[in-house]
Amino acid sequence: MADIRLRQRLGSAGLIVLFFVGWELFCVISGMSDLVLPRPSQVVATLVQRFPILWPHILQTLATTMAGFVLGVALGVVLGAVIGVSRTAYDTVYPLLIGFSSIPKVAVVPIFVLWFGSGTVPAVLTSLSICFFPIVVNIATGLATTEPEMEDVLKALGASKFDILWNVGLPRTMPFFFASLKVAITYAFVGTVLAETVASNRGIGNVMMTASSNFNVPLVFAGLFILAGLGVALYVAFSLIEMRVTGWATRKTDLATA
Repeated sequence: MADIRLRQRLGSAGLIVLFFVGWELFCVISGMSDLVLPRPSQVVATLVQRFPILWPHILQTLATTMAGFVLGVALGVVLGAVIGVSRTAYDTVYPLLIGFSSIPKVAVVPIFVLWFGSGTVPAVLTSLSICFFPIVVNIATGLATTEPEMEDVLKALGASKFDILWNVGLPRTMPFFFASLKVAITYAFVGTVLAETVASNRGIGNVMMTASSNFNVPLVFAGLFILAGLGVALYVAFSLIEMRVTGWATRKTDLATA
């Protein structure tokens, strides 16, 4: 099984390399202008050359994203637990959350700027507002998977509603929870960069906006590469934690290769 997984990973890495090689060749053969689509080699060269200048902006974006993400997770877990165990909360709060989630966050950023001024706070709040909804939905869904028969048996044995939630409901939401974390962290980056392009003078979003206004397209793509790298790194980190915490939730593909 280890050999199969190794071959799968090598094949995936090979396809990724092939994608960038194809991108490079397409730009060279077609004579594509740098103002339209820079070559990956140009983007990497720009990234290496500007990295000392980009590093503080990378830290700013990462810190802002993680702050919004942590707050979003905390809020999402609480609301998801309330919605999952209370029918009244489901009927009243859930429609409001769907309505809020449907609002384009680019329309919310000016309101945050009006309330808190430009800077880090609007970016944190935008990141929070865009990433907490997947947490809410998955926590509520995980709690809804607890069988009524099991709840009846536990109640007959003297377990309180809180005992059932803490010892049965929440552990069973872990696969749903980690699945939502991997989605929410990418949304958190979207929220941060969106706010940085509008209401901040620091961060990768601001760098990309400034580079775009100066027609420095390779630097814009360098910012995209940085955001993609950060997103993939955090996704992998949460996947590793998920394997440790929810190893019992084995995927069918794992069973097929066992």
